[in-house]
Amino acid sequence: MSEPIRVAVIYGSTRKGRFCDTVARWAIAQIENRSGFVLDVIDPAAPGTAANDGGPDRSTPGSLRQRIGRADAFIVVTPEYNHSYPAPLKALIDSFQAEWQAKPVAFISYGGISGGLRAVEHLRHVFTELHAVGIRDGVSFANAWQQFDAEGRLRNPEPAIKALATMFARLAWWAMALRNAREAMAYAAAA
Repeated sequence: MSEPIRVAVIYGSTRKGRFCDTVARWAIAQIENRSGFVLDVIDPAAPGTAANDGGPDRSTPGSLRQRIGRADAFIVVTPEYNHSYPAPLKALIDSFQAEWQAKPVAFISYGGISGGLRAVEHLRHVFTELHAVGIRDGVSFANAWQQFDAEGRLRNPEPAIKALATMFARLAWWAMALRNAREAMAYAAAA
């Protein structure tokens, strides 16, 4: 049996009253119901991770740098703000470099009519520049506030669950393939 895939779920919003909590809790529950994954939740609103409270803690055991470095794969849960993604998410991403390299990144987005897809398109470019691999398949919630009930349950879960299953399958494939490649040769040694 192979080692479980270490997946870091990264919240994309720090706004008070953010809807990201609802979408991320749904995603986390889906991951927890799957075998073969170990979950780490990274919330830029938590102390020690937000750019506005002195930046990410990079040195202590269990620091954000170590958590991102240990991850085999990432799932970014992001809203779309003004046709892009939130600044605190960009600050978190830009705080690290080698920790993202040769690892897959999947996206769960939400927003108005576009479902956050414009934010995801911008994030794909950023992660490509960091030598991470963006997964094509993802989950998108258009008009997200209407798709979840007051308890955070999806009103019509089947399409999202189907999209999530495909996303997980692709993410797992890439995570294992890239982990094996990193173990065979350090990514930095490739160039």
